[in-house]
Amino acid sequence: MEQTPKETVAELDRYIVGQKQAKRSVAVALRNRWRRQQVPAELRDEIAPKNIIMIGPTGVGKTEICRRLARLAQAPFLKVEASKYTEVGYVGRDVESMIRDLVELSVKMMKEEEQERVHAKAAELAEERLLDLLLPSRPPSTPSPLASPAGSLPPGPPAPAPEPAPDSTRERLRQLLRTGKLDDRFVEVETRTRSLPMVEIFSNAGGMEDFEMQFREMLGNFMPQKSRKKKASVPEALKLLTDDEEQRLIDLDQIIPRAVERAENHGIVFIDEIDKIAGKEKGYGPEVSREGVQRDLLPVVEGTTVQTKYGVVRTDHILFIAAGAFTVSKPSDLVPELQGRFPIRVELNPLSQEDFVRILNEPENSLIRQAIALLKTEEVELVFPPDAITEIARIAWLVNERTENIGARRLHTVMERLLEEVSFSAPEMPGVQVRIDAPYVRERLEEVLKNEDLSRYIL
Repeated sequence: MEQTPKETVAELDRYIVGQKQAKRSVAVALRNRWRRQQVPAELRDEIAPKNIIMIGPTGVGKTEICRRLARLAQAPFLKVEASKYTEVGYVGRDVESMIRDLVELSVKMMKEEEQERVHAKAAELAEERLLDLLLPSRPPSTPSPLASPAGSLPPGPPAPAPEPAPDSTRERLRQLLRTGKLDDRFVEVETRTRSLPMVEIFSNAGGMEDFEMQFREMLGNFMPQKSRKKKASVPEALKLLTDDEEQRLIDLDQIIPRAVERAENHGIVFIDEIDKIAGKEKGYGPEVSREGVQRDLLPVVEGTTVQTKYGVVRTDHILFIAAGAFTVSKPSDLVPELQGRFPIRVELNPLSQEDFVRILNEPENSLIRQAIALLKTEEVELVFPPDAITEIARIAWLVNERTENIGARRLHTVMERLLEEVSFSAPEMPGVQVRIDAPYVRERLEEVLKNEDLSRYIL
């Protein structure tokens, strides 16, 4: 059974501070997918996903919410920028390429899951192949080609072929292999590769890079696989043989239909910067029409079929989550048909100084924990008392207020500036404890903060 909305929100809270309404919206959208799978088949196809549009400044958690949601759902997740797509007839990527990319991700996920499932069996087979390389059987001896001299006794029967190595020898070698006592030995393994031909297609038509890749793969399928021998250490050879056995055990004919089905019913496409294609053009001339990109995007979001190298993919039940700051344009500047395909609108709040303190303290992957873990590798112990964290949050918030507001990303620049000296000198400071207190934070950052022009470039 899928997670309940409350459980999903609780999981998102471990990594993202605030934005309660956005978390609730995506949690409900995720739960609705599970609910749809439980309804009768005749009604299932009629239930369309409730696409979401997130409105809020940069750095407040829009992308991270969607990325974490996809990990929770183990769903194919693709993040794209709406500004990189162009209207049909112009140079650039067409909007259908996002579906092709999503299916590629889904196939990759399924292959990785299948590799994990067959890994134990592949490791056993690879071990046997490696033992065959380490303990080859001797070729049978052959009689001498020289004829017997006249009058001598006729040659006797040929000597019998030697017996293969007894099981006890093979098992002893297996134990040596498993305990790592053969790691310094080298063996010659045979690897198989299929190189893709070098093909480059010159065209002004959009989406030709997708066609070029598919054309190269099609030609590659007609080319025979090349095998070459490679000398490798025993651990490396074992990994190469395991990878080879995994590929033999995986049945792509079964994986691909399941991957397409997962993309169609569980895929999530996050379209960032959708505000950049909102509104009408104010200039004249042969420019790419933002409204044209919206109208190309409309059938993909509404539900259409897209041709991929894995077959036809329906987009009717893919969840689309759009996001944008909408500082210049408004959601109402999108074409009405596209607005109708994003019925759920969520506004994300700008981050306050208190939010910055929580971001530095609460998430399991907080910047403070990351910095401590990184310098621990150099045997340097970082200590951040509460007053230092409060001071870091205050400075980051002030810089956002005075210059461009880039949200939580400002904490990255502030932390890098703060720890620059310690990070540079850490290799010469093993066993040292460094205390980052509030006076240290002010000493490192106050001068930059006072000079507003300097802070624009440094922070």
